[in-house]
Amino acid sequence: MKLSVLALLFSSFLFAQTQYPKDYFRPPLDIPMQLSGNFGELRPNHFHAGFDLKTNQKEGLNVYAIADGYVSRIKISTFGNGKCIYITHPNGYTSVYGHLQTTVGPIQDYVKKTHYQEKAYEIEMFPKPDELPVTKGQLIALSGNTGSSEGPHLHFEIRDTKTEFVINPIFFGFDQNIKDTKKPTLSGLYVYPLDNATVNQSKQPLLVNMTLQKDGTYLAGKVKANGKIGFGINAVDTDDVSFNKNGVFNVSTFLNGNQNYNYQFNTYSFDEMRYINAFIDYPRYKKTSQRVQKLFMKTPFALSIIKTDSLRGIISPQPNLASTYRIEVSDYFGNLNSITVPIEYDTATPLIEPETTESKYLVRYNKDSNFEKDNMSVFFPAGTFYDDFNLNFDVKNNKIYIHDDTVPVHSNFTITIKDTLYPESLRDKLYIGKGNSYNGTIRKGDVFTAKAKILGQYGLVLDTIAPVIKITKPVEGKWISNQKKIEFVISDSLSGIKSYNGYLNGSWILFEYENKNRKITHTFDDQYLTEGENFLKLEVVDNVGNSTIFETQFFRSQQK
Repeated sequence: MKLSVLALLFSSFLFAQTQYPKDYFRPPLDIPMQLSGNFGELRPNHFHAGFDLKTNQKEGLNVYAIADGYVSRIKISTFGNGKCIYITHPNGYTSVYGHLQTTVGPIQDYVKKTHYQEKAYEIEMFPKPDELPVTKGQLIALSGNTGSSEGPHLHFEIRDTKTEFVINPIFFGFDQNIKDTKKPTLSGLYVYPLDNATVNQSKQPLLVNMTLQKDGTYLAGKVKANGKIGFGINAVDTDDVSFNKNGVFNVSTFLNGNQNYNYQFNTYSFDEMRYINAFIDYPRYKKTSQRVQKLFMKTPFALSIIKTDSLRGIISPQPNLASTYRIEVSDYFGNLNSITVPIEYDTATPLIEPETTESKYLVRYNKDSNFEKDNMSVFFPAGTFYDDFNLNFDVKNNKIYIHDDTVPVHSNFTITIKDTLYPESLRDKLYIGKGNSYNGTIRKGDVFTAKAKILGQYGLVLDTIAPVIKITKPVEGKWISNQKKIEFVISDSLSGIKSYNGYLNGSWILFEYENKNRKITHTFDDQYLTEGENFLKLEVVDNVGNSTIFETQFFRSQQK
């Protein structure tokens, strides 16, 4: 990791300009391109990996292969990109199409066959190059709203096939499909005192006033500081058509005319995604939902889009030397907005002291740490956190208190709890949870362990309550010859649903699961139906093994 970080710290800020093909790919939709989300947009725990393309607020639009190639991966999931297709192209790139309603043609035949072979809705397939070839403009799917989508749209990515780095689709000629004459919007400037510094008589971060100038730029109020400081901004970008508040493309900062920090959303790996929690002011985000983009690194972290000098964007005002700090924010089309910040050295007595945390423990981000009390413990491997911090840790009332969720976590830590309350007969129904939320738990005798990525209060949760199954339209004893689908709502109040399986006349059948409304749907297939009476069975199991079985019978005529 140290080598990766050091590679970021260099004096030249020139990004390698890869020459991407501009006219090789066509758009994946046949309607005008409008973005509801762009590449690099700030999302929970990740940077957005592609474009979110509007689909006129509806599902079922045709989705096309953007060039010749072959389907190299298909993933069907209840979260993330939902139903998703990957196409590998001969020019070294892979295109990705997510949140699909359904695949079509030979691709759908392949998917359906795999569902029934594996007897599962969530599946992942890696077809060979000769199994599912596609041509440019071929219909491959219909747009949808599956997975973690918050509304109908198409998630669209382009990746480097060899490295699997995601690449900003704007580089591939799609800028010709987007009109943008608007400069990014700057709505907030923050200054951060670091290492017990004082800024404008405060040892806490402050919002800095900005005044709009006649030329459209901003002039900030004077910043007076003693010690190391850094800055952060609230910034978004819009275009002429979509009107959505999207992420900015490029940010550069200059101290007395010399560039000292820069990031550009061009390409990055999935391994870097979670560094967004070091990239933003995470405590402010948790408290206010504002994502302030920091323009400094207090502790180095390996996010490749950032290029900086050896001081990592940190500024140390000097006596008798006024400085000028400038922030430039621009989009791909060259529309630019800027803030000029005058900085002076100051020794005034601070009026606002730093926030304090009641804590007995210091956690070093680059060292292993283990904390134990009574029958509970937590272990943090080196690299769990981005910075050193004072940890609030305690065990009381059969709960383990591990600080709070305003401190971001980069990788898993381990919670261990030895049970002293429950009889052996109930221990298989216990899990470690934050509140009632389920964390994958391993039991060995009376000792339970679980991995977690969010700080907070954890404890053992007893779950003896079986899942609930509700049919949306009862069919018991009815003739339903014209009904195309049957639907259920399935839920579990504690550990959550682990699996479900449906059987029609003794044969496993596919139920598609939509997590947003907890609904599972089976589309009737003559292959599994019989003339007259049919028997349906549905079994749902939660994460600790509680199960519920629903059975019904209905009548159906196969005569057309």
